[in-house]
Amino acid sequence: MGLFDVFRKNKELEQMYDLDLIESTSERIHQKKLAVQTCVDFIGRTVSQSEFRVRKDKKTVKDEMYYKLNVRPNQNQSAAIFWQTVIHKLIHDSECLIIKSDSDDLLIADDYNRIEYGLVEDLFKDVTINNFTFQRTFRMSEVIFIEYSNVDLSRLIDTVYDDYGELIGRLLEFQKHKNQIRASVDVDTTTQKGEEGRNRLQKFINDLYGAVRTKAFAIFPQQKGFKYEEHSSGAVGSGQSVEDVTKAANDFMNQVAKALGIPPSLIHGEMADVEKQTRNFMFFCIDPIIEKISDELNNKFIEKKDYLNGENLEVIRPSYRDIFDLATAIDKIIATGVMNGDEMRDKFKLPETGEEIHSRYVMTKNYSEVVESNEESQER
Repeated sequence: MGLFDVFRKNKELEQMYDLDLIESTSERIHQKKLAVQTCVDFIGRTVSQSEFRVRKDKKTVKDEMYYKLNVRPNQNQSAAIFWQTVIHKLIHDSECLIIKSDSDDLLIADDYNRIEYGLVEDLFKDVTINNFTFQRTFRMSEVIFIEYSNVDLSRLIDTVYDDYGELIGRLLEFQKHKNQIRASVDVDTTTQKGEEGRNRLQKFINDLYGAVRTKAFAIFPQQKGFKYEEHSSGAVGSGQSVEDVTKAANDFMNQVAKALGIPPSLIHGEMADVEKQTRNFMFFCIDPIIEKISDELNNKFIEKKDYLNGENLEVIRPSYRDIFDLATAIDKIIATGVMNGDEMRDKFKLPETGEEIHSRYVMTKNYSEVVESNEESQER
């Protein structure tokens, strides 16, 4: 005879040990989702600040393509949200498919079937966006298809989390057990006869349980035939502290960050060597992603002959240093004749002025070339 059979056999026991009093909570570990989402959002926010420029004859062309890539890719998304979504798809699924609709909108596919070929271009069928599925088949040359890595990152993270998840779960269970408030309720059922009496008693127990559980100070009246006794409260025993749970969670987040090329110190907000860590983040994480996006956009939007003639689409990633912090370096670059004023303005996303003074290359006298006379040469 099982536990529930006992309750069915004895109505008095069913009221005394009401199943509503036994809270059954399923353990949900959100550390994996939190770690992945934190790292992906970190990358997505950075890439979404980039500017997509169409360059022709060394000048930025602001046309329809520029508007689509930087302002409004489609009717329902801004450019920032669009590129954040691209990064989420790219990292989570290791690839992202973008199609161009009949209205020239850029749309991110939620689902599709890719048919791969060896000697001809691949095909994409059953392309689904939200609740709409295209009946047509898209060729590789008709879509923007960006691949992140050959390794499925989700499976890699799941494998790492198998060990960390079990560890974090055990630590959380221990903390809940160590800090659990244990109490018992003695009920004299003879004083609460009838359905109305039992319902009144049940409501009182529920209110009492809720007050003890949710309030820092719970004051409740004693009733005849009813006794509440607390056996333990607060932290008892010794063992792992809450800091151990945080440390295990941070260790897992570090593993995810390293897999994505993010310095862990940036994720945790540490200020030591923040400039150096940011530079590493840009070089090892952001630049490779931007390069993949740039290559694909150039391949699909720029004709081969135009690209070879100097026309291209470049992605200018956000700068982590203020222009005023670089004033000395800017002065040196212009003073040595490496760049002119317009070229330097272009590096900082400033429009070209078209003024003659900004188109000339200048050098200070300290960098003038030394020319030896014939007499000095003969003496040597």
